[in-house]
Amino acid sequence: MPMPNKLYNILVPIDFTPKNKWAIAKAVELSNTFHCNVHLVYVSGRGNASFNRSRNKNQETALKKLEQLKATYKQQLCGEGVLEISVLSGNRQQQLAKYIEQYEMDIVVTGLSKFNLLHRIASSISISRLAKKSQIPVLAVRSSGLVCHYKKIVLPVSGELPMRQIRLAALLGRAFKSTVYFVSLRKHADKNNQNVIDMALELVQSISTIPVQCFLLEGQNLAKSTLEFSKKINADLIMVNPVKDFRLPGLWNRLTNKLLSYGSKIPVVTVNNESARG
Repeated sequence: MPMPNKLYNILVPIDFTPKNKWAIAKAVELSNTFHCNVHLVYVSGRGNASFNRSRNKNQETALKKLEQLKATYKQQLCGEGVLEISVLSGNRQQQLAKYIEQYEMDIVVTGLSKFNLLHRIASSISISRLAKKSQIPVLAVRSSGLVCHYKKIVLPVSGELPMRQIRLAALLGRAFKSTVYFVSLRKHADKNNQNVIDMALELVQSISTIPVQCFLLEGQNLAKSTLEFSKKINADLIMVNPVKDFRLPGLWNRLTNKLLSYGSKIPVVTVNNESARG
Protein backbone atom coordinates (compact mmCIF):
# COMPACT_ATOMS: atom_id res chain seq x y z
CA MET A 1 0.00 0.00 0.00
CA PRO A 2 1.60 3.30 -1.08
CA MET A 3 2.05 6.15 1.35
CA PRO A 4 -0.69 8.80 0.95
CA ASN A 5 0.16 12.42 0.16
CA LYS A 6 -1.55 13.47 3.38
CA LEU A 7 -2.89 11.87 6.53
CA TYR A 8 -6.64 11.23 6.73
CA ASN A 9 -7.07 8.77 9.61
CA ILE A 10 -4.95 8.05 12.71
CA LEU A 11 -5.49 4.92 14.80
CA VAL A 12 -4.69 4.86 18.53
CA PRO A 13 -5.07 1.36 20.06
CA ILE A 14 -6.45 1.76 23.59
CA ASP A 15 -5.92 -0.49 26.61
CA PHE A 16 -6.72 2.09 29.33
CA THR A 17 -3.17 2.26 30.68
CA PRO A 18 -1.21 5.49 31.34
CA LYS A 19 0.72 5.19 28.07
CA ASN A 20 -2.52 5.85 26.15
CA LYS A 21 -2.41 9.48 27.31
CA TRP A 22 0.70 10.44 25.37
CA ALA A 23 -0.37 8.41 22.32
CA ILE A 24 -3.68 10.29 22.17
CA ALA A 25 -1.92 13.61 22.79
CA LYS A 26 0.43 12.94 19.86
CA ALA A 27 -2.47 11.85 17.63
CA VAL A 28 -4.38 15.04 18.48
CA GLU A 29 -1.25 17.06 17.70
CA LEU A 30 -0.95 15.40 14.29
CA SER A 31 -4.68 15.83 13.68
CA ASN A 32 -4.44 19.55 14.30
CA THR A 33 -1.57 19.75 11.80
CA PHE A 34 -3.01 17.55 9.04
CA HIS A 35 -6.76 18.05 9.73
CA CYS A 36 -7.30 14.29 9.95
CA ASN A 37 -9.51 12.04 12.06
CA VAL A 38 -8.40 10.21 15.22
CA HIS A 39 -9.79 6.72 15.95
CA LEU A 40 -9.58 5.38 19.51
CA VAL A 41 -10.04 1.60 19.33
CA TYR A 42 -10.27 -0.91 22.18
CA VAL A 43 -10.18 -4.67 21.52
CA SER A 44 -11.62 -6.97 24.19
CA GLY A 45 -10.39 -10.57 24.38
CA ARG A 46 -12.27 -13.43 22.83
CA GLY A 47 -13.86 -15.72 25.43
CA ASN A 48 -16.01 -18.84 25.20
CA ALA A 49 -19.79 -18.88 25.54
CA SER A 50 -19.75 -19.11 29.34
CA PHE A 51 -17.94 -15.77 29.48
CA ASN A 52 -20.26 -13.92 27.09
CA ARG A 53 -22.06 -12.04 29.86
CA SER A 54 -18.88 -10.77 31.49
CA ARG A 55 -17.42 -9.96 28.07
CA ASN A 56 -20.47 -7.88 27.16
CA LYS A 57 -20.19 -6.03 30.46
CA ASN A 58 -16.50 -5.46 29.78
CA GLN A 59 -17.35 -4.00 26.38
CA GLU A 60 -19.99 -1.71 27.90
CA THR A 61 -17.47 -0.50 30.48
CA ALA A 62 -14.86 0.02 27.75
CA LEU A 63 -17.31 2.02 25.65
CA LYS A 64 -18.10 4.31 28.60
CA LYS A 65 -14.37 4.86 29.20
CA LEU A 66 -13.86 5.62 25.51
CA GLU A 67 -16.71 8.12 25.62
CA GLN A 68 -14.97 9.84 28.55
CA LEU A 69 -11.70 9.97 26.60
CA LYS A 70 -13.56 11.35 23.60
CA ALA A 71 -15.17 14.08 25.69
CA THR A 72 -11.78 15.03 27.16
CA TYR A 73 -9.72 15.13 23.97
CA LYS A 74 -12.42 16.39 21.61
CA GLN A 75 -11.95 19.81 23.17
CA GLN A 76 -8.29 19.78 22.08
CA LEU A 77 -9.06 19.25 18.39
CA CYS A 78 -8.83 22.59 16.64
CA GLY A 79 -8.67 21.45 13.01
CA GLU A 80 -11.19 19.77 10.73
CA GLY A 81 -10.62 16.28 12.13
CA VAL A 82 -13.11 14.38 14.26
CA LEU A 83 -12.62 11.85 17.06
CA GLU A 84 -14.12 8.37 16.60
CA ILE A 85 -14.36 5.55 19.16
CA SER A 86 -14.86 1.80 18.67
CA VAL A 87 -14.94 -1.38 20.76
CA LEU A 88 -14.01 -4.60 18.96
CA SER A 89 -13.92 -8.23 20.09
CA GLY A 90 -11.40 -10.92 19.19
CA ASN A 91 -7.66 -11.26 18.61
CA ARG A 92 -6.10 -7.83 19.13
CA GLN A 93 -3.61 -7.87 16.23
CA GLN A 94 -6.14 -9.33 13.80
CA GLN A 95 -8.92 -6.93 14.77
CA LEU A 96 -6.65 -3.89 14.56
CA ALA A 97 -5.34 -4.99 11.15
CA LYS A 98 -8.92 -5.51 9.94
CA TYR A 99 -9.98 -2.09 11.25
CA ILE A 100 -6.95 -0.46 9.61
CA GLU A 101 -7.89 -1.91 6.22
CA GLN A 102 -11.65 -1.41 6.51
CA TYR A 103 -11.48 2.23 7.59
CA GLU A 104 -8.31 3.13 5.66
CA MET A 105 -6.02 4.17 8.51
CA ASP A 106 -2.83 5.97 7.47
CA ILE A 107 -0.78 5.70 10.66
CA VAL A 108 -0.93 4.05 14.10
CA VAL A 109 0.21 5.97 17.18
CA THR A 110 1.02 3.93 20.28
CA GLY A 111 2.43 4.91 23.67
CA LEU A 112 5.38 3.09 25.22
CA SER A 113 5.33 1.94 28.83
CA LYS A 114 7.81 2.97 31.47
CA PHE A 115 10.70 0.55 31.78
CA ASN A 116 9.27 -2.87 32.58
CA LEU A 117 10.75 -6.08 31.16
CA LEU A 118 7.47 -7.74 30.20
CA HIS A 119 6.06 -4.54 28.74
CA ARG A 120 9.31 -3.95 26.83
CA ILE A 121 9.14 -7.37 25.19
CA ALA A 122 5.42 -7.09 24.43
CA SER A 123 5.71 -3.54 23.05
CA SER A 124 8.67 -4.33 20.79
CA ILE A 125 7.03 -7.42 19.32
CA SER A 126 3.62 -5.76 19.00
CA ILE A 127 4.94 -2.70 17.14
CA SER A 128 6.99 -4.78 14.69
CA ARG A 129 4.16 -7.25 14.03
CA LEU A 130 1.54 -4.55 13.57
CA ALA A 131 3.73 -2.63 11.11
CA LYS A 132 4.27 -5.82 9.09
CA LYS A 133 0.65 -6.99 9.26
CA SER A 134 -1.06 -3.65 8.64
CA GLN A 135 1.43 -2.21 6.11
CA ILE A 136 1.09 1.27 7.62
CA PRO A 137 3.52 3.24 9.82
CA VAL A 138 3.45 2.69 13.59
CA LEU A 139 4.65 5.68 15.62
CA ALA A 140 5.83 4.84 19.15
CA VAL A 141 6.06 7.71 21.65
CA ARG A 142 7.07 7.99 25.28
CA SER A 143 5.76 10.51 27.78
CA SER A 144 9.02 12.42 27.19
CA GLY A 145 8.66 12.26 23.41
CA LEU A 146 5.89 14.77 22.86
CA VAL A 147 7.63 17.40 20.76
CA CYS A 148 5.39 19.76 18.88
CA HIS A 149 7.19 19.57 15.55
CA TYR A 150 9.40 17.05 13.80
CA LYS A 151 12.21 19.37 12.70
CA LYS A 152 14.92 16.71 12.42
CA ILE A 153 13.98 13.34 10.93
CA VAL A 154 16.59 10.56 10.84
CA LEU A 155 16.19 7.81 8.25
CA PRO A 156 18.67 4.88 8.27
CA VAL A 157 19.46 3.41 4.84
CA SER A 158 20.59 -0.22 4.61
CA GLY A 159 20.75 -2.15 1.35
CA GLU A 160 17.42 -1.26 -0.26
CA LEU A 161 15.60 1.94 -1.14
CA PRO A 162 13.22 2.77 1.76
CA MET A 163 10.45 4.09 -0.50
CA ARG A 164 7.64 4.28 2.03
CA GLN A 165 9.83 5.80 4.76
CA ILE A 166 10.99 8.46 2.30
CA ARG A 167 7.43 9.34 1.29
CA LEU A 168 6.36 9.62 4.93
CA ALA A 169 9.45 11.73 5.71
CA ALA A 170 8.56 14.04 2.82
CA LEU A 171 4.95 14.26 4.01
CA LEU A 172 5.98 15.19 7.56
CA GLY A 173 8.84 17.35 6.30
CA ARG A 174 6.54 19.55 4.24
CA ALA A 175 4.21 20.06 7.18
CA PHE A 176 6.89 20.73 9.80
CA LYS A 177 9.60 22.30 7.57
CA SER A 178 11.94 19.47 8.56
CA THR A 179 15.43 18.41 7.57
CA VAL A 180 15.81 14.72 6.72
CA TYR A 181 19.06 12.97 7.62
CA PHE A 182 19.94 9.80 5.67
CA VAL A 183 22.40 7.72 7.68
CA SER A 184 24.30 4.57 6.80
CA LEU A 185 27.24 2.65 8.26
CA ARG A 186 30.68 3.52 6.85
CA LYS A 187 31.53 -0.20 6.73
CA HIS A 188 28.66 -0.63 4.24
CA ALA A 189 29.78 2.29 2.05
CA ASP A 190 30.19 0.21 -1.11
CA LYS A 191 29.01 1.10 -4.61
CA ASN A 192 25.62 -0.60 -4.16
CA ASN A 193 24.86 1.20 -0.88
CA GLN A 194 25.97 4.53 -2.35
CA ASN A 195 23.60 3.97 -5.27
CA VAL A 196 20.75 3.38 -2.79
CA ILE A 197 21.55 6.65 -0.98
CA ASP A 198 21.77 8.50 -4.32
CA MET A 199 18.38 7.09 -5.36
CA ALA A 200 16.93 8.07 -1.98
CA LEU A 201 18.15 11.64 -2.48
CA GLU A 202 16.69 11.74 -5.99
CA LEU A 203 13.35 10.42 -4.75
CA VAL A 204 13.09 13.05 -2.01
CA GLN A 205 14.03 15.83 -4.43
CA SER A 206 11.45 14.60 -6.94
CA ILE A 207 8.56 14.82 -4.46
CA SER A 208 9.60 17.60 -2.09
CA THR A 209 11.86 20.61 -1.59
CA ILE A 210 12.75 19.73 2.00
CA PRO A 211 16.48 19.85 2.84
CA VAL A 212 18.31 16.52 3.04
CA GLN A 213 21.72 15.63 4.50
CA CYS A 214 23.66 12.34 4.29
CA PHE A 215 26.03 10.93 6.91
CA LEU A 216 28.23 7.83 7.10
CA LEU A 217 28.33 6.54 10.67
CA GLU A 218 31.01 4.58 12.47
CA GLY A 219 30.13 1.36 14.25
CA GLN A 220 29.00 -2.21 13.60
CA ASN A 221 25.26 -1.96 14.36
CA LEU A 222 23.01 0.38 12.39
CA ALA A 223 20.40 0.68 15.16
CA LYS A 224 23.00 1.62 17.78
CA SER A 225 24.83 4.08 15.49
CA THR A 226 21.53 5.63 14.35
CA LEU A 227 20.44 6.12 17.95
CA GLU A 228 23.77 7.71 18.94
CA PHE A 229 23.67 10.04 15.92
CA SER A 230 20.05 10.99 16.62
CA LYS A 231 20.87 11.91 20.21
CA LYS A 232 23.87 13.96 19.06
CA ILE A 233 21.83 16.13 16.70
CA ASN A 234 18.76 16.24 19.02
CA ALA A 235 16.59 14.51 16.44
CA ASP A 236 12.81 14.62 16.80
CA LEU A 237 11.92 11.41 14.94
CA ILE A 238 13.62 8.22 13.74
CA MET A 239 12.19 6.06 10.93
CA VAL A 240 12.95 2.34 10.79
CA ASN A 241 11.94 -0.82 8.96
CA PRO A 242 10.72 -3.67 11.25
CA VAL A 243 13.64 -5.97 10.45
CA LYS A 244 16.51 -7.48 12.41
CA ASP A 245 18.86 -4.62 11.40
CA PHE A 246 17.08 -2.39 13.89
CA ARG A 247 17.52 -4.54 16.96
CA LEU A 248 20.06 -3.08 19.38
CA PRO A 249 23.22 -5.16 19.95
CA GLY A 250 24.10 -7.23 23.00
CA LEU A 251 22.89 -10.47 24.58
CA TRP A 252 20.50 -8.72 27.00
CA ASN A 253 18.88 -6.75 24.19
CA ARG A 254 18.49 -9.95 22.14
CA LEU A 255 16.93 -11.75 25.09
CA THR A 256 14.49 -8.89 25.71
CA ASN A 257 13.89 -8.24 22.01
CA LYS A 258 14.91 -4.62 22.52
CA LEU A 259 14.20 -3.04 19.16
CA LEU A 260 15.23 0.52 18.34
CA SER A 261 11.62 1.61 18.86
CA TYR A 262 11.88 0.72 22.55
CA GLY A 263 15.54 1.57 23.12
CA SER A 264 15.09 5.17 22.00
CA LYS A 265 13.68 8.05 24.01
CA ILE A 266 13.27 9.83 20.67
CA PRO A 267 9.96 8.93 18.96
CA VAL A 268 10.39 6.10 16.45
CA VAL A 269 8.07 5.33 13.55
CA THR A 270 8.23 1.77 12.20
CA VAL A 271 7.40 1.56 8.49
CA ASN A 272 7.30 -1.74 6.62
CA ASN A 273 8.96 -1.24 3.23
CA GLU A 274 7.12 -4.15 1.63
CA SER A 275 3.71 -3.70 0.06
CA ALA A 276 1.52 -6.67 0.80
CA ARG A 277 -1.76 -5.24 -0.36
CA GLY A 278 -3.28 -2.45 -2.38
